Amino acid sequence: MAMRWFGGQKPKEIWDEDIQWPIGDIEAAHRIRDICRSAADSAEKVAGFAGRPDNNKYHAERYERAAKIAMEIAMKIADDLLRDSAVRQIISLCVKASDLRTARILFRAIQAASIREEVLQDHPILQQ
Repeated sequence: MAMRWFGGQKPKEIWDEDIQWPIGDIEAAHRIRDICRSAADSAEKVAGFAGRPDNNKYHAERYERAAKIAMEIAMKIADDLLRDSAVRQIISLCVKASDLRTARILFRAIQAASIREEVLQDHPILQQ
């Protein structure tokens, strides 16, 4: 957990920032990418503490909030290819957290064959 300097409040996470809708598809995809990058450290810690609950409550909640918000944003992307690309970012975050159930569900939502193939190359554990 980050140290708070000078008694200030905990900094706001990128996924907790308000979004002024409507935003464009490209901006939404960028936001998803930024969310996934910001939550990657917590996802790795969640995977590292697997089987030991309570040791990672902060990181588990942080990862889950980030993934949830990223999925909500992805659902609003109108362009199919851009949405599939954004979902790919979320899948990578889920795999990092060893959240294979969510990753598999998201994988099934990808429509573009080329992106599905790339996801399987990056994460062969998702093959069924």
